[in-house]
Amino acid sequence: MATEIKAPVFPESVADGTIATWHKQPGEAVSRDEVICDIETDKVVLEVVAPADGTIASIIKNEGDTVLSSEVIAQFEEGALSGAAETQAVQSEANVEQAAAKTEAGNAPVVERAQPVSDQAPAVRKALTESGIAASDVSGTGRGGRITKEDVANHQAKPAAPAAAPLSVAVGERVEKRVPMTRLRKRVAERLLAATQETAMLTTFNEVNMKPIMEMRNQYKDAFEKRHGARLGFMSFFVKAATEALKRYPAVNASIDGEDIVYHGFYDIGVAVSSDRGLVVPVLRDTDRMNYAEVENGIRAYAGKARDGKLGIEDMTGGTFTITNGGTFGSLLSTPILNTPQTAILGMHKIQERPMAVNGQVEILPMMYLALSYDHRLIDGKEAVGFLVTIKELLEEPARLILDL
Repeated sequence: MATEIKAPVFPESVADGTIATWHKQPGEAVSRDEVICDIETDKVVLEVVAPADGTIASIIKNEGDTVLSSEVIAQFEEGALSGAAETQAVQSEANVEQAAAKTEAGNAPVVERAQPVSDQAPAVRKALTESGIAASDVSGTGRGGRITKEDVANHQAKPAAPAAAPLSVAVGERVEKRVPMTRLRKRVAERLLAATQETAMLTTFNEVNMKPIMEMRNQYKDAFEKRHGARLGFMSFFVKAATEALKRYPAVNASIDGEDIVYHGFYDIGVAVSSDRGLVVPVLRDTDRMNYAEVENGIRAYAGKARDGKLGIEDMTGGTFTITNGGTFGSLLSTPILNTPQTAILGMHKIQERPMAVNGQVEILPMMYLALSYDHRLIDGKEAVGFLVTIKELLEEPARLILDL
């Protein structure tokens, strides 16, 4: 029975999407809930799954096409393999048997050469273009010698054949590859550019002695993990310190809406995460009500979802303040860009031992630079500096966080 496969229902903030990849082609067998297509939006990549066991009858929206919410993108045939798929399966078995017979006779197995790239499926053409591989160099294992995405991947994975002599490259010959921006990368670029052009952004800096936090972490990390099933990291301390500082400086937790200032009576802190598809900022909700274990588990869950491309719109909607940690990549100092419409963002950096003057003596201490970028239209320098100093004091004396001092 033929049924329609439709694009998911997009949230109100998402107008449309783009077909990124078809994982299955017409005639190919699929299992229930198997991913058959990826649709890329401005914020996330949505997966379309098979409604039942069966085959793709036809594709209506090709890769690169724009689709609207709930728009039909393909026709699906439930039940047994279609005639085309059965023919393909029989042909594949015949090819394998023929190759095996020739190998046993002492001959090398015959592999059909690939058809021209123009004859290949859209997903294969895209894979060939992005990898820079010529279709004539790939041995196709599909029906009629057609190339599959697996053929392209296997060709890339092959070790380069040893050459008798180094290849000579003509002087001045250089290779470049042009690929279109993904919708997510394009949207990130637009937002970052708008933040620099539409806000009066300013950055103030300070530094924090991480020794007290590191000592506390080393002392209690094993007991903490045993009790809560979560590793005790530095980020939970920063989230809790930022939450307390936001309570003391409400303007830093506010946003600008036209000519109005919106003061938020809750604390939703976004944690910037780098993924293969671009920068994403999932949000921890009501951090004033979360304990350290809940913060750590929340961040770990978001990191896993970002790595697997499973973050949803609801995970990244809202947020009143953002923390970004460039120190995980070795950054010593940076000026983070606002995540509008928020009016402030805290930048963490690499912990580095430096000589510091303590009570007239020089000590080697693990120090971290902190950066607070803020919108000067709403936040005055006095408030920004006071906010950052509050975070510094709370981190250098962790007991203040626990005792609410």
